Amino acid sequence: MARYALTDVHGCAQTLKAMVLEQLSLQKTDELYILGDLVNKGPDSKGVIDFIVHLQKQHYKVHCLRGNHDQMLLKAASKGDAALNPTSIEKELLLQSFGIRDLEHLPSKYKAFLKELPYYLELPDYFLVHAGFDFKQADIFKDKEAMLNIRGYKPDPGKLNNKRLLHGHTPTALHTIKKAVAHSNYQVNLDAGCVYYKNASYGNLVALDLDSQELFVQPNQDRPYPVARKS
Repeated sequence: MARYALTDVHGCAQTLKAMVLEQLSLQKTDELYILGDLVNKGPDSKGVIDFIVHLQKQHYKVHCLRGNHDQMLLKAASKGDAALNPTSIEKELLLQSFGIRDLEHLPSKYKAFLKELPYYLELPDYFLVHAGFDFKQADIFKDKEAMLNIRGYKPDPGKLNNKRLLHGHTPTALHTIKKAVAHSNYQVNLDAGCVYYKNASYGNLVALDLDSQELFVQPNQDRPYPVARKS
């Protein structure tokens, strides 16, 4: 049995499939953890969720967390576009992906999927979360907004029972991720900016074997599609 973690797929369904089926050759005895931001920005948000649900129905152990973009899509489905505030290009890609006229018509099964996503997971040796925790809080597990959006924080291992912290949310150059893994850093950000294929430093989906520390790198397979450069 192997355990893998990856994050920030952002609608890049073909890239996710290549990672899971070709790079990882995922087995039903393995565990795959996806740390949020399944949707938005990329070309096929619907395809990402469909693939995950397909794997789960086939009894693959795929566990997903809630990211800020998953939360924004869920809000937009109930409160309208203003809750998401996408660029015109991002909105068009979303609508095309789900085959709908506006985000309030997001099919109920996708809303139900997003509603069930937890904010974090605790494993015997890791904490998994989309963005991180606000370690200035007395109870870091109450601040859901921080789990979705926080950046630039300093971890307090004592508040996580000295378990390692894996997250995404902030696109990071591949060489920086490789260095963090090689040095067995306490905190590892696995967001390699998969959706931002126009940036030389990004454009990869990475997965970490939680036991062997092997890092798998899958270049973006969904290009070309319109996306802004990430500064």
